Amino acid sequence: MHIAFLTSEYPNQRIGGTVGGIGSFVKNLATSLSNKGHRVSVFVYSQKEEYLIDGEISIYSIKMNKTKIGTWWFKRKHIESYINKIISNQKIDVIEAPEWTGITAFMKFKAPLVIRLHGSDTFFCHLENRKQKWKNYFFEKKALKSANAIVGVSNFVADKTIELFHLKNKIKTIYNAIDVNDFKPNHTNVKEKTILYFGTIIRKKGVLELAKIFNKIIEKDASIKLIMLGRDVKDSIKKKSTLILFKELLSEKSKKQVEYIDSVPYNIVKEYIMKTDIVVLPSFAEAFPMTWLEAMSMEKKIVTSNIGWSSELMIDEVTGYVCNPKKSNEFAEKVINLVKYPDVAFNMAQNARKRIQENFNQEKAYQENYTFYKKIIGNEI
Repeated sequence: MHIAFLTSEYPNQRIGGTVGGIGSFVKNLATSLSNKGHRVSVFVYSQKEEYLIDGEISIYSIKMNKTKIGTWWFKRKHIESYINKIISNQKIDVIEAPEWTGITAFMKFKAPLVIRLHGSDTFFCHLENRKQKWKNYFFEKKALKSANAIVGVSNFVADKTIELFHLKNKIKTIYNAIDVNDFKPNHTNVKEKTILYFGTIIRKKGVLELAKIFNKIIEKDASIKLIMLGRDVKDSIKKKSTLILFKELLSEKSKKQVEYIDSVPYNIVKEYIMKTDIVVLPSFAEAFPMTWLEAMSMEKKIVTSNIGWSSELMIDEVTGYVCNPKKSNEFAEKVINLVKYPDVAFNMAQNARKRIQENFNQEKAYQENYTFYKKIIGNEI
């Protein structure tokens, strides 16, 4: 079987650019499929035209040129034409793309198209109660309507997508997964009383609430340190750096205990997770976050938000704590409990890894995805 992925991001140094959850997902699944003997191609629309090999995976970097008018149309037609040539020459059986901003709208491929729901702009605007650009909704709906099949990374994102776009399609859920042998625990160099947030520094990830939470934590234990790891972006409401907004909310005592680290290569992120004591992920808007899977697989003490997708992954007081990030006192108390009761905390961390091993491991995901692709190619969906 020859499977292809269309994506705006992929963790490879030669391609460059920032990599988020979609890039991590594509890398994990592509590697899993390749290791099982399938051919895999990845199409990345970016700033340069290049072909390279990553292990056994073929990567095609497609350069995007701007035009004076109709950039959205010519961009899509260029991608469509480029990929269709490869589909014909390399006999690609199925191609997959995310729904974000409807990149595949008005494209017609010479192979069945799967749209995987990682969270559309429409989905995130709804969760954040934020006004959306009409064209994004239009493109995303057009892309979803033209897909041969749709798969969601959680029941939550699948159900919300059906609701928001008024779809009649049947959407299968195949959860995001992780290689538990790659993300495995190592507690030898853990720095006690360190808290790690990793991910984009953005409002929807709950980082502004995290500043308030950390103020409460410092009031209870001034020796605790917070590490903020990730790329800063301009806030959608205040139109200024989210990191600056975060700093403005910190107390004077808290500011002394916070370290900021810009985005680092994917493999370096694992080192920061490994060395930290507690992971906090207070997000308001996710589909099924890879960051949560990574932290849980590495047997970290963890406090997450309790919104939407959370109940499909976390089990409160079993795999860690869940809490509404807006309840800063309660959220801070749960973090403090992880510090005060290390035996209980470590037991929950072990349970978190077990849950990933049993339910969200890469082997299980491979089998589900392989069966799904096989049905699409056989026109059974």
